[in-house]
Amino acid sequence: MTEQKRRGIYLLPNLLTTAGLFSGFFAIVSSMNGRFEAAAIAIFVAMIFDGLDGRVARMTNTQSEFGAEYDSMADMVSFGVAPALVAYNWGLTGLGKIGWLAAFIYVAGAALRLARFNTQIGIADSRYFQGLASPAAAALVAGLIWVGVEYGINGQDYGVLVAIVTGLSGLLMVSNFKYNSFKELNLHGKVPFVALLLIMLIFVVVATEPALVLFVVFALYALAGPINTFRTVDKVRLEDVVGDAVEADDVDCQSQKDCKTGDK
Repeated sequence: MTEQKRRGIYLLPNLLTTAGLFSGFFAIVSSMNGRFEAAAIAIFVAMIFDGLDGRVARMTNTQSEFGAEYDSMADMVSFGVAPALVAYNWGLTGLGKIGWLAAFIYVAGAALRLARFNTQIGIADSRYFQGLASPAAAALVAGLIWVGVEYGINGQDYGVLVAIVTGLSGLLMVSNFKYNSFKELNLHGKVPFVALLLIMLIFVVVATEPALVLFVVFALYALAGPINTFRTVDKVRLEDVVGDAVEADDVDCQSQKDCKTGDK
């Protein structure tokens, strides 16, 4: 008699995913109670847990289809719904329909971004993200709110700016701009001693003004995608910005007059 495969789920990676989900839910509740700084920080905490669960699953060989689906749903709450609602409660309620439409654009962009990412697992270039990753978009929105609270700014007075940043973050998620994923970094190899000093310096800089530094970092990262695209292509096409991306072989083929169907 063959032994039946034991059913169940792996505890450790899914526990980290649950912690990220809790952080996203906590951000929503905190914004409803007017605690916007706590809400913004909770979104950054969710980013930490999101970065840990996948790495822990790979290190402990506990990857599973359930874990992948659960992580995607948790990301939708933490990096899709939570940032939009926090931004809406902080600075978009005074804009009426424009306010909640900007928040919805972000939510829809996050949902489409996650769905596209799930369908490209295993076939996309791991060195780059197609479109702004949802955690980075969430950090951009949460960073703006955190900076505003830190400097005593009333979000309702700058509702138009909040709407632009929120809506633009949603659109960047569904764009075709390429963003470096930094997955090619070798974290197991040796580094010069000066690298450790630079890392310590980065921690000191972040600790001095965490809200402002994190917002500036993720704002620059959000701008890096469009800048790299416009800098690397001779002629910007619609496919370079949004829509179905053209494969590299197709681009080479279209650039040659003597290219025939089926030739590479």
